[in-house]
Amino acid sequence: MGFFDDVDLSLRLNGDEEQEQLERLGRRLLQLRLTAGGLIGSGRLGPPLCVLVEGWDAGGKGGAIKRLVAPLDARHVRVATFAAPTPDEKRHHFLHRFVSALPGWGGMAIMDRTWYGRVLVERVEGFATKAEWTRAYGEIDQFERMLAEEGMIFLKIWLHISDEEQLKRFEKRRKDPLKSWKLTDEDWRNREKRPAYEAACEDMFERTSTGWAPWHIVPAESKSYARVEVMRLAVTALEDGLRRADVPIPEPL
Repeated sequence: MGFFDDVDLSLRLNGDEEQEQLERLGRRLLQLRLTAGGLIGSGRLGPPLCVLVEGWDAGGKGGAIKRLVAPLDARHVRVATFAAPTPDEKRHHFLHRFVSALPGWGGMAIMDRTWYGRVLVERVEGFATKAEWTRAYGEIDQFERMLAEEGMIFLKIWLHISDEEQLKRFEKRRKDPLKSWKLTDEDWRNREKRPAYEAACEDMFERTSTGWAPWHIVPAESKSYARVEVMRLAVTALEDGLRRADVPIPEPL
């Protein structure tokens, strides 16, 4: 049994349910972010929240991130996106290019694509040697543990959709003149390698889901369900982090 086998892709919400829950959770997330930022409540800074968003192509990462930041003041959250490393970035350790995007105390950052590219796309496509990506599991664990012991909250999300649903979304994108730019030849090639990517994901979950930085596999066949679940996970993570840091948590408004 693999990690994906236990994911219930039938979980759904309709549009009205999504809107109602996003409003309720968004208000709570805003309240907690202002508390962590020292702007309301005790005035003490709360721990940094780092949200890592990964998932299948067309899994809904952009939509989930958009809803997550919508209720927040743009000054209080940073969204960082990462593509393939540049020639200059390749001169450094693979974790180096992500450090400047990490949040400090009282801050929140969302990373669209992350350092897990080393054990996913770089592994499957051969951009990293076997020695490099094998070594990376331990390097990532040590990196996250160091930051977590300093107080950082990690929320690691994988948005999961079936192969059939991905194909439907690809076809829909191809026909939409405002979304066709999102679909590349590389996306189609990656679909053909899904078994290899699934194997890489299983290794990633097994070796890097830790007590200080666990993975959350979110069913994303229903975009509405996934968006609400990501928001709920962020609220829970921030509440837990504030509690561990002994920052008084306000009652929900």
